[in-house]
Amino acid sequence: MAFDFELEIFLSGKPARTMQLLTDPELIRKWSGEEGIAEPKEGGKFEMFDGWVTGKVLKAEEKELVVTWLPGDWEAGTPPSEVHFLLKPYGAGTLVKLKHTGFPSEKESDSHKSGWSDFYFDPMEDFMLIIDKS
Repeated sequence: MAFDFELEIFLSGKPARTMQLLTDPELIRKWSGEEGIAEPKEGGKFEMFDGWVTGKVLKAEEKELVVTWLPGDWEAGTPPSEVHFLLKPYGAGTLVKLKHTGFPSEKESDSHKSGWSDFYFDPMEDFMLIIDKS
């Protein structure tokens, strides 16, 4: 049984800015408060939240990023899940279409579904709004 979900999130920054916030280590540190990297090239390194999540970049294009996602607290031997970010211009900002697939359980899927807003997109949007005002 597959435990997958899709989300759509509006962010005030343009797609190019949003992609920078998803991939640039310095910007990731600023919006998340923790170390992270998503090397924007196929096979590139992916880490978030001071290495709590690890993986690799499967695809990196101007408006699309696909990464494997493996939290450190998943049972040993659990295969990584996959995260697909698709960025679409929407008004003055970006509509992020996120698809997260391959969870080992419904509990993990549900936890991550709320976590995308709480730990990723809400802080990212707050950071964008601060930068836009300065």
